[in-house]
Amino acid sequence: MLALSGVLRLADALNHLYVMLPVLDDAKHYWVGSDEVDKLVRAGEGWLGAHPEKDLISHRYLAHRRYLADDALERLAEADGVELVEENSDEGSVSLAVERRTAVAGVLRELGARRIADLGCGEGALVGELLKDPMIGELIATDVSARALTAAERRLHYKDLPDRQRERLRFLQSSVTYADQRLAGLDAVVLMEVIEHVDPPRLPALEASVFAHARPRAVVVTTPNAEYNVNYEGLTGMRHSDHRFEWTRAEFQDWARRVATDHGYRVSFRPVGEEHEITGAPTQMAVFEEGAA
Repeated sequence: MLALSGVLRLADALNHLYVMLPVLDDAKHYWVGSDEVDKLVRAGEGWLGAHPEKDLISHRYLAHRRYLADDALERLAEADGVELVEENSDEGSVSLAVERRTAVAGVLRELGARRIADLGCGEGALVGELLKDPMIGELIATDVSARALTAAERRLHYKDLPDRQRERLRFLQSSVTYADQRLAGLDAVVLMEVIEHVDPPRLPALEASVFAHARPRAVVVTTPNAEYNVNYEGLTGMRHSDHRFEWTRAEFQDWARRVATDHGYRVSFRPVGEEHEITGAPTQMAVFEEGAA
């Protein structure tokens, strides 16, 4: 018999029970996919990201599917503003989500970018990282979803920021597939884990809006490396149900080189995350800089 005690709002207690009952049972009797990640993130927001047993809870809730648990923990950390640390059998390491935005922020520093737009900013994890850099003078966070922008403002405590910080940051509802004059002429534009959510027939529209109409001095793009997926136990398709495609390294580089040639940029590539000797890194990055190679 298990006895639990505590003082919680009824709604919070029900969220805890919703998550913990299948965790204690440790036996999901139906197919577990990315929709279960969405349910866990909704029920766990505000408490699970900082829970000392968050790894055990998420892995049990998601039927021990590592790639789903990693996704859930990253999303919970971003929603709650927690710097997630994952444990593996050998040593502690930061999550891929943290590595990814740290890598992007590092590239932007290398480029000397002072006016930056994060396109498809989601809940604002990258924007929060970039706000730490006092050398960045203007940050524009865009998303097609008004709900995502509201969540980003809340996560970043935008209304409570000092005046100088608020003046550096703007939130704009905007689509990556439509030209937006408000984004023209910036030092850098970031598409971090965005292009794979765009239907392939709409990619030419994205290319035109970013590389032709906005035409920043630099563009940083990250996307999953499909070749790495074999390293995720239990993963039989793409990493998320909303992904329209996932590219191999060759496919991504072919796309990036064509875009660079078409629009007068030069492009270089970097791995993000620990590299596997055969399948490469989990995330791939392209850095476009204005001026033909």
